[in-house]
Amino acid sequence: MEALLRGDRNAAGMLYAWYGDALFREVILPRLPNRELAENVLVDTFRTVLERAETYKPDSDRSIYFWLRRIAINRAIDVHRANQRVRRLEDALVAEADPEDAGPAPDQGTDQDDTRAQVEAALQKISPRYAEALRLRMFDDLDREECAAKLGVTIGNFDVILHRASAAFKKAFQPDDD
Repeated sequence: MEALLRGDRNAAGMLYAWYGDALFREVILPRLPNRELAENVLVDTFRTVLERAETYKPDSDRSIYFWLRRIAINRAIDVHRANQRVRRLEDALVAEADPEDAGPAPDQGTDQDDTRAQVEAALQKISPRYAEALRLRMFDDLDREECAAKLGVTIGNFDVILHRASAAFKKAFQPDDD
């Protein structure tokens, strides 16, 4: 840790080599069974170590592992909660969707260009911020973190914006009833 505080980036590599696998297998993966999310948490854990190295207070009774473990647990909890919010939002969006109101699917007679025009018209009716959130997430297929960064908000705020944007779009979207 002293070497890390002096700016030696190799010290962070040593910490990773010593503790990375144990943190991943024993701390992160049991809390996040999704391997991709767990790997991201491990990366975030060591990024936090680099950013907050000066906050580490050596304890004669415990190794640095316990400090690293606490950072990993906190990050895993944050990611789990965010993932739960996304699942609830997706479930709410699915529950709000009424297949009878949607009209025929594009491959069942509705011209795709007409549908695009209707979607764009609905997006023009809602707040530009909401429209941008929907475009980033649905059309550009960006993940939540990228969308939040592009809008300059936290991931939690982006989730709220996306939920409100979906509700506004649902009110604004009036498909042709042919």
